[in-house]
Amino acid sequence: MLPNPANGSPRWTRWAGSWTTVAADYRIDPSRIYVTGLSMGGFGTWSLAVRHPERFAAIVPICGGLRDQGVDRIRHLPVWTFHGEEDTTVPIRFTEEIVAGLEALGSDVRFTRYPGVGHDSWTRTCDDPDLYDWLLAHHRTDRAGES
Repeated sequence: MLPNPANGSPRWTRWAGSWTTVAADYRIDPSRIYVTGLSMGGFGTWSLAVRHPERFAAIVPICGGLRDQGVDRIRHLPVWTFHGEEDTTVPIRFTEEIVAGLEALGSDVRFTRYPGVGHDSWTRTCDDPDLYDWLLAHHRTDRAGES
């Protein structure tokens, strides 16, 4: 669950502190916290994961990117990312560069490209039952020393 800020100015860092409240109010399995987002939420997914990799079991960024942050902090985090090859809103090269960086580190990264698809790569992604099986196959383990 990530908020979609109405004013277009994401406050990921401020929100990140509220998951302690969510955990107190709802029964959750802390080893199965996943983050996903599309477009600006895709950027937020990458950014949250880089800032707090110890919190997540896996991430699913959809047509996003990463600004001014390296990927080495998420090298141990399972990633499945999606992007339309014809996306003119968020160019696919943003995802290609991140995936290349993760692959160079030997990371567990999957990249699904949708040929002929523009910015709406989330409809096919969210309709794919394999995504949910993949997510549930991952749980966070003690990642002490992995940063």
